[in-house]
Amino acid sequence: MSEDPIRLVTIGRILRRRWRLLTILVLVGALVGYGTSLLFPPRYTASASVLLPGQWEERELLTQAEIATSSEVVDRAAAGLRWSGVGGGELRDRVSAKASEGNIIKILGTANTPQHAQQLSDRMAKEFVAFAARIAGSGTNPETATGPEALRKKVAETNRRITELASAADPGQSVESVAARTSLEKLRTSLEEAMQRLEQADPATDKGGMVVMGPAVRPTGEAAPTRTQFIAGGALLFFLFAVIGHLAAARSNRRLRTEPEIAAALGSTLIGTVEVPGERRAHRPEGGGPRAWIRRLLGVDTRWDMPNPPMSGDEAGRRIRYRRVCARLRTQLPTARRLLVVVPDGDEIARRAAEQLVAEAGSEPSASSSNGGYPVLRVVEVSVSRPVVPDRETESGALVVLSAGSWTAGELADIAGACADGRHEVLGIVVADTVRTRPTRSAGLPPDNAAPALAVQGHATGGSA
Repeated sequence: MSEDPIRLVTIGRILRRRWRLLTILVLVGALVGYGTSLLFPPRYTASASVLLPGQWEERELLTQAEIATSSEVVDRAAAGLRWSGVGGGELRDRVSAKASEGNIIKILGTANTPQHAQQLSDRMAKEFVAFAARIAGSGTNPETATGPEALRKKVAETNRRITELASAADPGQSVESVAARTSLEKLRTSLEEAMQRLEQADPATDKGGMVVMGPAVRPTGEAAPTRTQFIAGGALLFFLFAVIGHLAAARSNRRLRTEPEIAAALGSTLIGTVEVPGERRAHRPEGGGPRAWIRRLLGVDTRWDMPNPPMSGDEAGRRIRYRRVCARLRTQLPTARRLLVVVPDGDEIARRAAEQLVAEAGSEPSASSSNGGYPVLRVVEVSVSRPVVPDRETESGALVVLSAGSWTAGELADIAGACADGRHEVLGIVVADTVRTRPTRSAGLPPDNAAPALAVQGHATGGSA
C-alpha cells in the first residue's frame, strides 16, 4: 500500500487525466438525481404568523409552539379542510411550528400544491387561536373559573344593591342624604377600579386574544429538496465517489516504484536505468474489441497515477545511457556471450527500451570477437499472469527490462521463478523511465548498421513450467 500523502497535485492529476470518466459519471449522477426526484413529488411550504400579546417567557412560547401542532389542533384542521383521503395523522407530518422573536408563532404547512399549502397554514393558525382561546377562556374549566366569575357576580350584585340604596335614600338636599349618596358612588367607583385591576392582573386576560397576522402567502417555489437540488446532489455525489475511488486505488497500489524494491523482488542487482521518450500510447495496453474501445473513450486505458515525466536531453544523451548499460554488462559479465532479455508483456516502455538496448549492443563487436564486445541480446516478452521463459540454449543468463511503477512484487517474483524454471539466472535488471523530449532536438535516428537484426523477439505464453 502506498504511504504517499494525498496532495492537491494528485487531485489535479485525476481531474486532468480522468476528465472524460469524471464527466460521464457526473452526467450519470445527474440522471440518477433526476430519477430520484420523480419518486418524490414537489412540495410547497406556506407560513402563517400568530401574535401572542402580553409578556411571555421563552419556555411558554415553546409550549405554545407545541400546542400549535398538537393532535387536537391538527385533527380539527383536517376536519375543517375536508381533503379527500387526508386525515389528522397524515397532516401531522406536514405541519410544524416555531417560536420567533416578538412573541410570534410561525406555523408552517407543506402540501403538494401552493394553494393547499396556503389553505393548510391558514387553517392551522385559525384552529390554534381557537384552541388557545378555549384553554384560556372561562368555559373550558369550571373549577379554574369559579373564583373570578363568582367575584364578578358579587360585584354586579353589589352595584345593583348600591343603586337601590341610592334610590331609596332621602331625595332631599339634607346633609345626611347627600353624604349617603356620595359614599355609595365612591363605593361603586372603588369596586369598578378593583375589577379593572383584577382583570389586568389575570394571566388569562393578559395573555389572551391571540391574533392571526394576516393570511399565509401562497408559495411561488418548491420546498427543499427541489428537483434541481436532487440533480446537483446526484452529480456531486458521483463526482466525489469517483475521486475518492481513485484515491483509494492509489493508496492500495502495490506496484513497485523504486529501484531497490524492484531489485529485491527479482533477486538480482540493478545494471542501470535508461530513458524512453514518452508517447501517448506508452502506458496503453494493446488490444481491440468493444471493451478496448470503451476504455479508450473513457480515458482509462492510460495510467493516471504516474507522475509527469521529467524533461530529457537530446537523442545523443539518451543513447549514452544505453551504451553505459551495455558497457556494465561487458564489465560485470565478462564471460557472458549471449543474454536473454525478458520483458513483461504489455510493458510498452520496457519493450521499446529493450529494442533500443539490442540496437546499441548490435552496433559494437560481439563478445565472440577478439576485442570482447557487448553480449548478444535476444528479446522475449513473457506473460505476467502466467509467465513462461524459453529453456536455456546458448544464453548465459537473463536480463530483465521493465518500467517502474507497473508491476507488483508478486508479479516480478513470478517472472524470476519462470526464469529459474527455464534454467536462466537473472544476472541484472534495467529500469526504463519515461521522459519528455524537447521541441528542438538534433538527435538523429540510429545508424543503419544498428538495426536490431540480432534481436529475435518471441512471445511466450502459457503456464509456468
